Amino acid sequence: QVQLVESGGGSVQTGGSLRLSCAASGYTASGNCMAWFRQPPGKERQGVAAICNGDHAYYADFVKGRFTISQDNANAVNTANLLMNSLKSEDSAMYYCATDQIRNSKSLVLMPTNYASWAQGTQVTVSS
Repeated sequence: QVQLVESGGGSVQTGGSLRLSCAASGYTASGNCMAWFRQPPGKERQGVAAICNGDHAYYADFVKGRFTISQDNANAVNTANLLMNSLKSEDSAMYYCATDQIRNSKSLVLMPTNYASWAQGTQVTVSS
């Protein structure tokens, strides 16, 4: 059984930066994707970024050039990190980490319905 624990998030001013981390345990890293999604109030959950097989990164167009996803495997714990720079007010949302076995394709890895394992979510608020 996969367990995902998020950390990071919080409040920041426009133009600032935040770093989210998601530690996954209970599964093997081979062939797995880890991804970040977000859900603003009253809106659908949308894909933000994903990393597959440890080094194939995918980004939604609205965060390209501002967000960076990475993955490390310290102490046998797979951790996906999302560094968010140049934050805008429209980036405010609940951010969720997810993982699953998904074929490397941007349209597939950024689709929330393709993921079965989810973390609890962490709030990101960007204000001017």
